Amino acid sequence: MTQIDAKSEGHRHTLFEDLQALILGTTLCALGIHLLTHAGLITGQAAGLAVLLSYVSGWSFGWVFFLVNIPFYALALLRLGWRFVLKTVIGVTLLSVMAELAPHVLRLDYIHPGVAAFLAGATLGLGVLAIFRHGASLGGIGILAYYVQEKFGLRAGYVQFGVDALIFAAAFALLDPILVGWSLLGAAMVNGIVAINHRGDLYVGH
Repeated sequence: MTQIDAKSEGHRHTLFEDLQALILGTTLCALGIHLLTHAGLITGQAAGLAVLLSYVSGWSFGWVFFLVNIPFYALALLRLGWRFVLKTVIGVTLLSVMAELAPHVLRLDYIHPGVAAFLAGATLGLGVLAIFRHGASLGGIGILAYYVQEKFGLRAGYVQFGVDALIFAAAFALLDPILVGWSLLGAAMVNGIVAINHRGDLYVGH
């Protein structure tokens, strides 16, 4: 078997590989969300929608994020299979719990919004990338983006760019425009990391 043939067949991840990726990925994402919410920023995708709703409603991000994702599981089950759904449910639950715990184990005094946006964008992007590469997502828009890439070949990051535009349009109407502007930096980093690195011709795993 040639190297190209081996690559085209992909790599079937072991249970340990999937678990470590989900734990590491959700930990990075929880850290990113903690930085964002501490600075009053938002992000895109389902997490961004949950952050925005948490600001408006006063509910905690963890609970809102968990509830927002429930309707998307049906699409994932119909289109992407039970393995994907199971991994995604685990990822969403882990992130929800970690986001609830983060303020109790990591307290921040001050962070500039620009620095928060940059660091959150980096940690969220790397966390989402780790999760995507192990056949899962963090629910919501991630499910839709993952499905579109697998079905039509359109990169997941580009799908997320379009949805994020709608989320940020709502944010500009509800939040401080300066903070929303800083938030755009972080969201661009997240989607850029995913778009550049989550490609079937560079990495194939299940």
